[in-house]
Amino acid sequence: MSLSQLARSIAESPTVKLNEKARLLRERGEPIIHLGIGEPKNKTPISATLSTAARLLSGEVKYTPADGLPSTKKAIIRYTEEHYNRLVAPENVIVSVGAKQAIFTLLYTLLNPQDEVIIIAPYWVSYPEMVKMCYGVPVIVTPEDGTFIPRFEEIERAVSSYTKAIIINSPNNPSGAVYPEALIADLVDFCERKGIYLIMDDIYHKLVFDGVSAPPAYRFTQKDVDSSHIIIINGVSKSYGMTGFRIGWAIAPRPVIEIMRNVQSQTATNPAMLMQVAAEGAINGIQNVVESLRLSMQNNRDLLMQEMRAFTDVRCPKPQGTFYALPDMRAYSQDSVALANFLLDKARVVTVPGKAFGLEGYIRLSYAGSPKDVKEGIARIRWALDPNAPNEIYIGDRKMVRDWL
Repeated sequence: MSLSQLARSIAESPTVKLNEKARLLRERGEPIIHLGIGEPKNKTPISATLSTAARLLSGEVKYTPADGLPSTKKAIIRYTEEHYNRLVAPENVIVSVGAKQAIFTLLYTLLNPQDEVIIIAPYWVSYPEMVKMCYGVPVIVTPEDGTFIPRFEEIERAVSSYTKAIIINSPNNPSGAVYPEALIADLVDFCERKGIYLIMDDIYHKLVFDGVSAPPAYRFTQKDVDSSHIIIINGVSKSYGMTGFRIGWAIAPRPVIEIMRNVQSQTATNPAMLMQVAAEGAINGIQNVVESLRLSMQNNRDLLMQEMRAFTDVRCPKPQGTFYALPDMRAYSQDSVALANFLLDKARVVTVPGKAFGLEGYIRLSYAGSPKDVKEGIARIRWALDPNAPNEIYIGDRKMVRDWL
């Protein structure tokens, strides 16, 4: 069978095999705890539910413009003015099927074959693969000091004449790190001078803790949106916990949005009308749902950090945002894929290997679930790995004895 070389070169999502294995175990009645999934357990905001129900009852559910409903774009424009202090025009906005599609469509719009995109490790797993799918070259910058935040000089050294864009995800998936204001300011200045696009993946920008804020890139330029090289990606999946609605957006110069609209019209036609209406409802509705979710995630973060301190040899930098932590597990294994499989087999806990995020020897833990799952999941991981942990534990209603240490 002859298949595309490009398609065959794209890596499988690192969670697919583990999730499938976990699903089969759960169907057999195994007490699986999922610390791998990036999905809050909150209910859909009532304003989103009501606006969707009203549109559905009207019976008027049809095609929309390829770049989104005017009313949805209006809500996004208001959101951008409120949170970024920048007024944009409808022609600067495209609504997409999730922030992921917005990023892919943007990369498809920007890249010529062999153009380079600088990506900071640890990175969201899809960035390098999406760049490759657009015939670009991902250039990975790994902080030399062992932290999750690079120095500007490290990024600058990676830039070449082929560099088309730099992707910044802050707060960061998978580490929860928030990039400092000085770094964002330096990157904005550098990209504006060099004509390089600075893609700001701000999908977690409201989920920050301890008074920290994720500085918006627009703060550091006097240029208007059409003159700037800053492109903002956002959506309702994380801050509103609306993962299943698949609505994201991009804010960019008009020529970029125009081509993105053409690309999207030939691939997805348009985002689903009902989902756009739901996003409108969330953005225009009472915003205490965002603060409630943020506080819930901060409490879960604090619980996770408390439980992680019991480990003997694990370093777990404190997340400043998102709902992920990325502990260094190299004291127990240098192979994060093998470690994740081991934890699922022995402790019945789903994690994500750090190798998928560009950092081998780490695992990503999600604390988006219930406090009970966070506490019990970490206890099971410690039981499976730490010789100083108790030798016996209950997993479900079965008493398990560790016999491999």
